Amino acid sequence: MNKRVINRLPQLMIGLFLCGMGLGFTIEANLGLNPWDVFHDGFSKLINVKIGQASVITGFIVLLGWIPLKQKPFIGTILNILTIGNVTDLTMHYIQSPDYLIIKIAYLVFGTICFGIGIGIYVGSGLGPGPRDGIMVGVSRLGPSIRATRIAIDFTAFITGVALGGSFGLGTVFMVISIGPIVQVSLKKFDRGAIFSL
Repeated sequence: MNKRVINRLPQLMIGLFLCGMGLGFTIEANLGLNPWDVFHDGFSKLINVKIGQASVITGFIVLLGWIPLKQKPFIGTILNILTIGNVTDLTMHYIQSPDYLIIKIAYLVFGTICFGIGIGIYVGSGLGPGPRDGIMVGVSRLGPSIRATRIAIDFTAFITGVALGGSFGLGTVFMVISIGPIVQVSLKKFDRGAIFSL
């Protein structure tokens, strides 16, 4: 492992930790999940595991989709899979779902901000995209735009999650609208450029 990778690992891990913690708060808010967590929630009920564990399993399954797209994972890809879901479960273990709506909203807003900033920080480390983002990049290279590809992937995850019994609501809409702009600001501040080739 070269020095540049080692120097960027702290940024990667801080970003992944914030993502996992943020997701824990949005889930405990009980106001609706982001599209992928709707899938993770439904999948967790199907295989009877915690939602974070379902996220880890999903990450490895999605990674198989990189093979036909000729994508190669980097260290950030693997740490993404192993870290975010487990930190999500850990966060949910230590915080309780609030009873009052105002606190639920605070959980949702705080969690969404943490998640969005976390994405910008970890992606900005340049140590590899998460498995879902790698699929997005790979498919977009076949012709569709990044935007259209992301919408299609997220919509597919959402619809499948709903079919499996995943939780969704107004919080889902809030996160879909809010996360993009937060990531954009965060990535602009923390982007150090990729040091891997997809």
